[in-house]
Amino acid sequence: MRLIFALLAALLSVGCVLTGCQPPTSVPPSGNSPAQSTRNNAYSLLHQLLVEQKNVSLLRFIKREHADVKQLIKTIAADSSTGAKLLEGFAKHDPSIYLEDIGLPPGETAARAAIASTKKKELLGQAGDEFELTLLLSQSEALSYAWHLAKVAGENDTQPDRASALEGVSKSMEKLYHEVFVMLLSKTNASSKGRT
Repeated sequence: MRLIFALLAALLSVGCVLTGCQPPTSVPPSGNSPAQSTRNNAYSLLHQLLVEQKNVSLLRFIKREHADVKQLIKTIAADSSTGAKLLEGFAKHDPSIYLEDIGLPPGETAARAAIASTKKKELLGQAGDEFELTLLLSQSEALSYAWHLAKVAGENDTQPDRASALEGVSKSMEKLYHEVFVMLLSKTNASSKGRT
């Protein structure tokens, strides 16, 4: 039964990537400077995304991918888990870091929920090459977002060690983004050749 719940959570998390399915749970502390507010918002959005991404590899239990896609998805999940733990460690040691400052307007939240629902239906209804292409496309979007969120968070963090660590997260997400892009391109080319 636990496996079924984990698989459902994985499907939902793939649908939630870039959609902010989790509403903000509380209000950020007042009296923050603009840079600190930007940092906390970027940390929060990045943390939410990485937590969702760390479960993406669970899809392998209900969907079949080629070995190259499966390995890349496992790497994305592992790097996302590492990044989420890093942010949680920062927040544990510095009470000014607030990981619940999602701060999206209601229209954006509703649009993200609609996108999540559509992606979930697409992924559940697809198989084979079509499933892999949709999965890789969603990962491309998520990784680009994570890459830039980590960059913004680091640029707005006054602690050099944290800023450096966030630069590392940003570079990791950028590298994975490019790997997904290359794989997406090769799968698309292979699919096109198969039709001719």
